[in-house]
Amino acid sequence: MATKGVLRDRARGMRKQPSQAERALWDSLRANKLGAKFRRQHPVAPYIADFACVEARLIVEIDGRSHDNAEQVHYDEARTKALAESGWRVLRVRDDDVLAAPQTVIAKITQALHP
Repeated sequence: MATKGVLRDRARGMRKQPSQAERALWDSLRANKLGAKFRRQHPVAPYIADFACVEARLIVEIDGRSHDNAEQVHYDEARTKALAESGWRVLRVRDDDVLAAPQTVIAKITQALHP
């Protein structure tokens, strides 16, 4: 298991090289634009969440095509279950949706913030 310092350093490195979808979604989430503070590449041991709203205990994960293979699907399900057991809700969105229909993704996130 990665230590807190290793996770923090890995998250910092990931923030420096966001995907196109991560960059686009961050523009919509940053600076409390949805009325909630999000953090990007936020360590939630033993994982790093793409985006996390600590106050709402909501994680938003952007999934690309690499998440389509069976092994990754199994890993994602186990990860989501572990995070849920720790009190987090996980919302998974496709990177294609972030780029093609950003307002739909923002609406899903807004709805998840205020269930």
